Amino acid sequence: MVVWTARLLCSSRLRQASVRKLSRTLNPMDAQKDPSPPPASTGPAQAAPFSPNTGSDSGLLPGETVVREGKAAILFPSANEVFYNPVQEFNRDLTCAVITEFARDVLAQRGVKVEVPGEREPVVVSLSGEQTGADEPMDEREETNGSEKQQLTETARVGEKCERGLRVLEGLAASGLRSVRFGLEVPGLRSVTANDFSAKAAALIARNAQHNGVGHLVEASCKDASLLMYEKREKRERFDVIDLDPYGSPSSFIDAAVQAVAEGGLLCVTCTDMAVMAGNSGETCYSKYGSVSIKAKFCHEMALRIILHSLDQRAGVYQRYIQPLLSVSVDFYIRVFVRVFTGQAKVKNSARMKYSAATGPPVGPDCEHCGHRHQLGGPVWAEPIHDREFVQKVLTAVSVNPARFGTSRRIEGVLSMVTEELEDVPLYYTVDNLSSTIHCNTPPLLQFRSALLHAGHQVSLSHACKNAIKTDAPPKVLWDIMRCWEKTNPVKREKLSLTSPAFKILSTDPSLEACFTVREDANPQSRKKHLTRFQENPQAFWGPKARAKAGYGHTRAAKPPLWFCRRKGISGVLM
Repeated sequence: MVVWTARLLCSSRLRQASVRKLSRTLNPMDAQKDPSPPPASTGPAQAAPFSPNTGSDSGLLPGETVVREGKAAILFPSANEVFYNPVQEFNRDLTCAVITEFARDVLAQRGVKVEVPGEREPVVVSLSGEQTGADEPMDEREETNGSEKQQLTETARVGEKCERGLRVLEGLAASGLRSVRFGLEVPGLRSVTANDFSAKAAALIARNAQHNGVGHLVEASCKDASLLMYEKREKRERFDVIDLDPYGSPSSFIDAAVQAVAEGGLLCVTCTDMAVMAGNSGETCYSKYGSVSIKAKFCHEMALRIILHSLDQRAGVYQRYIQPLLSVSVDFYIRVFVRVFTGQAKVKNSARMKYSAATGPPVGPDCEHCGHRHQLGGPVWAEPIHDREFVQKVLTAVSVNPARFGTSRRIEGVLSMVTEELEDVPLYYTVDNLSSTIHCNTPPLLQFRSALLHAGHQVSLSHACKNAIKTDAPPKVLWDIMRCWEKTNPVKREKLSLTSPAFKILSTDPSLEACFTVREDANPQSRKKHLTRFQENPQAFWGPKARAKAGYGHTRAAKPPLWFCRRKGISGVLM
């Protein structure tokens, strides 16, 4: 308790000093702001990272540059004081699309119609007939008369404040780019709180909000994100949408977030600590998320299920539960969108126990197929990780208005794959890993999928891995198909070790005769249409960027790897 008290006192003094510094910084910046908002972009979003704006932008401080993304034009200092990663434009585009469709449903219940620029026919939708407020009302700010729908008496447009709209919190806003884009691109907002613990970042947020003409919507805040959310736990103070996109793990913010989001509200969480969640450090994953990760081919979907389990576990402490709308693994991070509700009975059912201890174990210590010991991981979220009906609405909205986002093609490809995934099949296999286990040639993807379909099982791809196979077939069927494939593509049995998994698996005769004739339904529509499902690396050394620096000055450039120097013909050591 002594350490905790001292930490609170130090944090309080730091925050007071930061707020005083912020108040001194905002006034001179307000005098130099550009009173006219930037022109709205009607075409695909274009980002010009760290390139000076030579257009009509005025009031730039010495050394500042302008970054354009979506409809926003963000001012940045020349030094790496505020974090910005252009690669995550897809993340921000997808978030704007999801919040827009979420706003359609929530605001329709409040009597507000949502209009999006570029949409031919704005339509009010609902999320799979979900009854918000089975135990409590959606929010005490709204009152509904029975079960009847309210008549739509108000229209919400982008850039306009809606008194019955959503209250949004971005807990770690950095430059405020995401919050500014919310104000410029998402209709039906009442307020957007862009918070950051850094006084310099908070000052930049306020300046960017004024520069983009959304100062009436976006409010800069300089507080500890967790403390800010704890202060908003009262029902009348809760946020309808909370967005958490930290550098690394969001585990320290989860407890506050599940309390500060409104009943039926939307919680958007990003995790970039994939080394921990993908199995490189199982004990660290357990300490942060309460689950042990496994280093396997299905690690990316398991990471999604780990963070969903962590969210559900923390929400259960306060008699709340989650409903996943969309969960994606892209690039170097994972992103989940969940709704949070209150209900004691639902919380008890999340344990999958009928108020008694579970029985087990369901398997023995060794695998019946390869003879090696099982690896134990989890616990993880075992329910569907997407709401297919909601995902289809987001996909339709993006498809009919592709000029709205710069990454619309990729959003369409990823969401198309999500709608094709099997909902009730956790994790996946990869064909190359199955082949590597028995040391044989890899069968073509369509032939392997056809063999599963001929055997009477369901099969789909996964957005999380290019060569993934999701199927309800038991492992025995998969290995029987691989044994049949090995008969036409034999391996050298004499070179196999007697204790190897390949020798154990191939020593058993298959119990079914696999048919590898390609079926028409083996090729999904997203693959037939050649949609952009997986992103190519756009540049060298692409991936997570370094943390923002607290001070000015030059930073030491990262040394390229040796293989890159050899490929480019670079000699010597770069310092």
